[in-house]
Amino acid sequence: MSNGARMRYLSAAAIAGASALVLTACGSGGDAAVGGGSEGGHVTLEFAQWWEPELPDGAFRELMDKFEDENPGITVELLSGPYASTKEQVLAGAAAGTMSDVVGLDGAWVNDFAKQGAIADLSALMADDGFDDGQLVSQVQVDGSTYMIPVVNFVYPMFTNDDLLAQAGVDAPPSTRTEFQDAAEGITALGDNTYGWVLPLSLEAPNGVQNDVMSWVWASGGSMLDDGQPALADNPDVESGVQFVADLWDAGVVAPGSFTMKEQDKVEEFTNGRVGMMIDSLAHVTTIQEANPDLQFSISAIPAEDGYTGERGIPYASWGIGVAENSEHKAEAMKLVEFLMSEETNAELSSIANAFPGNTESVPDFVEDNELFATAFEIYQDGYPANEFTGLPVAEELMRQLGEQLQKSLNGDQSVDDALAAAQEQWESEF
Repeated sequence: MSNGARMRYLSAAAIAGASALVLTACGSGGDAAVGGGSEGGHVTLEFAQWWEPELPDGAFRELMDKFEDENPGITVELLSGPYASTKEQVLAGAAAGTMSDVVGLDGAWVNDFAKQGAIADLSALMADDGFDDGQLVSQVQVDGSTYMIPVVNFVYPMFTNDDLLAQAGVDAPPSTRTEFQDAAEGITALGDNTYGWVLPLSLEAPNGVQNDVMSWVWASGGSMLDDGQPALADNPDVESGVQFVADLWDAGVVAPGSFTMKEQDKVEEFTNGRVGMMIDSLAHVTTIQEANPDLQFSISAIPAEDGYTGERGIPYASWGIGVAENSEHKAEAMKLVEFLMSEETNAELSSIANAFPGNTESVPDFVEDNELFATAFEIYQDGYPANEFTGLPVAEELMRQLGEQLQKSLNGDQSVDDALAAAQEQWESEF
């Protein structure tokens, strides 16, 4: 699948716990999110997202001001907060039918929202608007209709500590699994509590299963699904990738504490020079450089299975966008979506977010003046964005179930094959 290919996902389920969140929101006396209004022909769009706090001060508001200048009669009210609180607000609004007109979405939420009827069919809105979806890098679909458009993408390449690699006698980042294991063993052999790789497997925040485990499968062109259904057991690609992780564990090259470690812990271990390699988001490059200016590190594609020559899938997370089904201003909301996905605006947003664009024609500024991001952009263009959890029902619960079985396997309580078979059975009950 090429970089410009669309990823289509089919699945089904309902929101777990959403009603409880609504009761929590109402019970606390807070108002649930409500759609924007109109007065005298003037429309106010409410836009709930976590993006504004993660961008430079005032940058996202400036884009909204530009949109308002180009679309007289439409005002955008930004409802901004951290990711976690935005998620709670959107979940509560979805269950109560009071979602903001335009919402920032994580791909893991989409299936539930679509099945619940909380978010609008963007395929229909794009058709009504005359929007050419051929310019989109990807779309998240349920039952053949688009419900989320990734606005910008944050990819997860491999980070390597150049000094530790050199001390271990490795002169270039590994490109294959064998090279990776050799490098990890060499770095671990340096001693002084230094390890080759870091693997966060917290069940509380289970995205390590997606970014740090399944990424090995996608990097070699594998898939954990078959026609949209779980395909963990009796799948040579999945068995090979997960067994490789188990082999690294058995070789003692993984930093201690994996079972409770979260993504931020992983970044800290790498930043402090205690591990030589990690798979991580480009969003953390600036954080690492600011925390440890002396750390010399490189970015490269996730190593593939020995002998593999095809395109490599690279994990990614998106700032996705959707329109609330309860919005009375869907046409105006679609204009805002169209504005954000235009070549010029999408390039500008990608640049200030240090992310890759959702428009195939957009090119972020940082590609020209930052060597790390330029390398990552080449990896992005040479491979394809891969995140098969996006659009699946109860996606985070699927990660947690597989993580739980993997922990048992690493703990010596069951084989990798048994772990995958158990997770397969759990996943099938969720589909």
